[in-house]
Order: sequence, then structure tokens, then C-alpha cells
Amino acid sequence: QVQLVESGGGLVQPGGSLRLSCTASGSIFSITAMGWYRQAPGKERELVARITTSGSTNYADSVKGRFTISRDNAENTVYLQMNSLNPEDTAVYYCNARRSTGAEVWGQGTLVTVSS
Repeated sequence: QVQLVESGGGLVQPGGSLRLSCTASGSIFSITAMGWYRQAPGKERELVARITTSGSTNYADSVKGRFTISRDNAENTVYLQMNSLNPEDTAVYYCNARRSTGAEVWGQGTLVTVSS
């Protein structure tokens, strides 16, 4: 079993920054990649950024150059640094872990609201 706990969401003005954190516990040795997805009202959940255990990253085109995903292996934590936020980034952000079995684990979600 893998558990994910997210933090860091909130309200921010356009152009501002936020950092999301996701800490994994349990059978962390089975995790091959972790990432962040988001779901805006009325839209499907979409990948924002992902990082593998080897450190490879990939990003959605809409966030390239503004968001950075990183990991602290000692703390079993993945971060999403979000800069130059705009209202289109408003969504519930979910942490995701992919296990070596192919199973996906999800966090509870954290709301990010970009508004003046």
C-alpha cells in the first residue's frame, strides 16, 4: 500500500506563485514515478508534470517554463513549484504515484485558485 498526502494549495493572485508538496508513505520502494494532475470544473483530469525515480521529467505544454517538478528522495516528497500562475491554472491538483505493478495511487487533492 502507498499513501499520498498533499499540501500547499490555496488562493493566489494572477502572476503569483505556489508550491505544492506530496509525501508518500508505505510501500514507497514500489513507486516508479510520481506526478501531479489537475482537474478544472467541467473538464477532464489532465497530467501537469511527472518525475520518474531516475529523475526524468515531463510537463504539459500549458505549464512548460512556468512549473517545475522536483523530488526529495530522503523525504519521499515530490514538489510542484508553480510560477506565473493565471486563472486557467485554477483546478484541484492531485498527486499521483505509479507503482511497479502498474497500479495508480491518488492523493485527496488540493485546490488551487488563481484570482484577483
